Amino acid sequence: MVARRAEEMTSFIVMDVLERANVMERDGIDIIHLEVGEPDFDTPDCVKAAACKAINDGHTHYTHSLGLMELREAIAEYYDETYGVNVSPHRVMVTQGTSPAIFSVFSTMLEAGDEVIISDPGYACYPNFIKFVGGVPVKVPVTEEDGFQYRVAEIEKRMTDRTKAIFLNSPSNPTGNLLSTDRMERIAKLGPAIVSDEIYHGLVYEGEEHTMLEFTDDAFILNGFSKLYAMTGMRLGYVIAPEEYMRPLQKIQQNFFISVNASAQMSGIAALKEAKADTLRMKEIYNERRKYMIGRLKAMGLGITVEPTGAFYVFANVKHISMDSYKLAFDILEKAHVGVTPGVDFGENAEGYLRFSYANSLENIERAMDRLEAYFKERE
Repeated sequence: MVARRAEEMTSFIVMDVLERANVMERDGIDIIHLEVGEPDFDTPDCVKAAACKAINDGHTHYTHSLGLMELREAIAEYYDETYGVNVSPHRVMVTQGTSPAIFSVFSTMLEAGDEVIISDPGYACYPNFIKFVGGVPVKVPVTEEDGFQYRVAEIEKRMTDRTKAIFLNSPSNPTGNLLSTDRMERIAKLGPAIVSDEIYHGLVYEGEEHTMLEFTDDAFILNGFSKLYAMTGMRLGYVIAPEEYMRPLQKIQQNFFISVNASAQMSGIAALKEAKADTLRMKEIYNERRKYMIGRLKAMGLGITVEPTGAFYVFANVKHISMDSYKLAFDILEKAHVGVTPGVDFGENAEGYLRFSYANSLENIERAMDRLEAYFKERE
């Protein structure tokens, strides 16, 4: 029999949309993808060159389970230069993408029945990570009118003696909104450990992102190279953790993952040291797309009360069109041939919304907006 924890795991609905879109493409239908949160840019040349050189130089074997010290030092230097926080490389563990970092952190932190506070809407996979290791996700609704930001009072209402952590994601997937520094500071003082997913740092177009390490040392920082450096397929992430958790995290790494791909780690060093100009160029193009997409969606009558300023998503209110975002997203795919993600993928409080990704060319976004405009006019 299939284990209950696997049987009860929910699907990642955006992948359902993508897989249906792939079938339609094989049938010759032109699909414009605005559903998947993956950079459309090529990986920077310096990163690719470093990966090739690493393989040619024989870096094809196990590394230290925590990761190459040169990479861990480069990550610590990056946090010092970017945020002004002092991070010891001995508090850094390199992982095979940020998802294994989340798994390892909660495996280390949670006993059965321990609670983790998460936002609703929030990244679809967070609750599954927590539940898979026996924890309980406790959802705090966040609203469009408040820029999808946590209200500290709402967190406090849901805290119990089993609350082990508060999960933050800023800039957020799916909303693209930033958490204010005032709220970050107040959340840091609530008591439970903070788990902060900072994978979209570097992709902020208005305002400035802040790491939770600026407000507390009792934090687990999740980050990686997939989004900012367009390295999704290289599967390279990391966690910065309090010192007392490093040995338990290391034992989980040793048992479940051994170590991270050696050549990918070498490419990560190059990304941190050589790819800044590439990331700034990509960021500028993302921002152009962001502004265009927001303008077009608003002109169609979709609700965007507080404009997103980070990541590469626009989370638009379509409650006046449909309160079944799953059905609406698939109808858009079938009739307008545009892939979008239904809000329900991100929580009950996200029903009535659609997520649009601008990780696609401006030309394709323009075509997609034209198709969507025609689709919504047809529904009137």
